[in-house]
Amino acid sequence: MSEVEGIGPQVEPGLREKVERIIEEARRQGASASEVSVSMEQGLSTAVRQGEVETVEFNRDQGFGITLYVGQRKGSASTTGSGDAAIRETVAAALAIARHASEDEFAGLADAALMARELPDLDLFHPWSVSPEQAIETALRCEEAAFAVDPRIRNADGTSVNTHQGCRAYGNSNGFIGSYCSTRHSLSCVMIAEHAGQMQRDYYYDVSRRADTLADPLNIGRRAAERAVRRLGARPVPTCEVPVLFSADLATGLFGHFLAAISGSNLYRKASYLENALGQTLFPEWLSLDERPHLAQALGSASYDGDGLATYAKPFVENGQLISYVLGTYSGRKLGLPSTANAGGVHNLFVSHGEEDQAALLRRMGRGLLVTELMGQGLNLVTGDYSRGAGGYWVENGEIQFPVQEVTIAGNLRDMFRQIVAVGCDTETRSNIRTGSVLIERMTVAGK
Repeated sequence: MSEVEGIGPQVEPGLREKVERIIEEARRQGASASEVSVSMEQGLSTAVRQGEVETVEFNRDQGFGITLYVGQRKGSASTTGSGDAAIRETVAAALAIARHASEDEFAGLADAALMARELPDLDLFHPWSVSPEQAIETALRCEEAAFAVDPRIRNADGTSVNTHQGCRAYGNSNGFIGSYCSTRHSLSCVMIAEHAGQMQRDYYYDVSRRADTLADPLNIGRRAAERAVRRLGARPVPTCEVPVLFSADLATGLFGHFLAAISGSNLYRKASYLENALGQTLFPEWLSLDERPHLAQALGSASYDGDGLATYAKPFVENGQLISYVLGTYSGRKLGLPSTANAGGVHNLFVSHGEEDQAALLRRMGRGLLVTELMGQGLNLVTGDYSRGAGGYWVENGEIQFPVQEVTIAGNLRDMFRQIVAVGCDTETRSNIRTGSVLIERMTVAGK
């Protein structure tokens, strides 16, 4: 796959022209305002297991979605069609929905004066010209390296290579049209270790805008196998209250829960424990959370949000204090606050951290649980109550003693965030949320 095969910056003018045509058709049919998103995407996915090819899939998709307004009434429709007839029919369907919808005083486009004017190039498009045969060969090498690690690696649960490239354009009847192309490539390996009647499964992966910056396939295979072998002999621990250290890849989920709690949609629905929390100190004073949407090649970067507003760098938490919610135009109107240009979410959240790596945080913890696996969806966002199945490693005297399984960790997010002792410098870069390992002073660990 490559740009010359059809999807790349050369298609952007056509996508933008299509946005204009759809907006004009909506105006012709009687819409008072409209917004349109058009996309073209293609991807290759390959997977192997036990030295055999399991899947080779190539996809190529296109389509558009429109949201239009008749006064304060709103209707939406989408299609995979692209011709004039599909445009007319989809606009008509959205219009029919709008005419039957209830009026909503907060509905409508963002103010024309707030639309993005300058759209920086964020360098998100780096196609990978990999053939299916090359992708399969890469996956097989990765799996072979995993099997070579240890004789206790008895099985594989799938090694996959994926590459995706696509272009999107968004525009609205307030005169905004923006477009961009992006790529995303990944390699993952899942292995199974077996010993003394116990089986353990673990994985490793990497993801990037650029294929040439992905971790070496042999290294990914080896790390997946090493992680699986390390889990052998896992057992529960007695119920206790101890410090808990979340590995960096799991700590991203903790801050994802926080973003959900300060998102406008949950706040105006009164479905968050952080309703009316602006100005409150929610974290230790040394901790800050800020958004950096214009980082070149980053997975979460974007020059405009889902309403066409220019994204910009800003803090949500400063010196432990919540200073901003996450708002799009609609949720901001519902709450009587301006949009923070976050319709569609946050772009590249950074969590402040110290200079200690995970090993140093284990030494600081002394005795407790290092969590490397979470199961279940035990979060009540209304109360902040948190309870998840967990696996990981028991730590004594600052050193890992044995693997742990079949335990539950529980607490309340408000307490957990206030009790963060440290954030490590082992920053997770494979996520839209950049954080290191997070040490929490005390949680309940329920075991045998």
